[in-house]
Amino acid sequence: MKLKAIKFFSPEENLPKTQQAKAAPLPAGYISNSGKLVFPAVALRDLGIDPESTNFKIGTQDGKRKIKSLYLVPAASSDQTFSFEKSGRGHVIPLAVILKRGGLNFEGEKLIFKISTFDFDKATKGYELTIESETPKPEYTGKPRGRKPKAAVDGE
Repeated sequence: MKLKAIKFFSPEENLPKTQQAKAAPLPAGYISNSGKLVFPAVALRDLGIDPESTNFKIGTQDGKRKIKSLYLVPAASSDQTFSFEKSGRGHVIPLAVILKRGGLNFEGEKLIFKISTFDFDKATKGYELTIESETPKPEYTGKPRGRKPKAAVDGE
């Protein structure tokens, strides 16, 4: 009898697969009709931000015409930084002129942002605000797009 290749099992392979816990949804906020970034108190608490004492440098990706995301990096000095203002149940950062210059139509449509963290440098953790419209994209209707084909001319 020939010796065949045998695959041996490990005890770990016999254990049932457990369902992985789904990640908690990212904290979110919205842009008001007056051009203010509105952070609900719950989102600030989840991120561990103290709105009374934290100042941020705010920027966007260099070389882009339209703002798709904003980057907030905590900064110690108060020059060239933005701070929170108390408004209702949450806190806001007024950025109307910057957002309008960045091509965002916050007056005409409801814009929301999801907040995720990134490492700015070894010691500093920044926040990325990904901006999207609250209304979903219109559904594809199946209409042909692009140039229409040239009509065949009779007699040529």
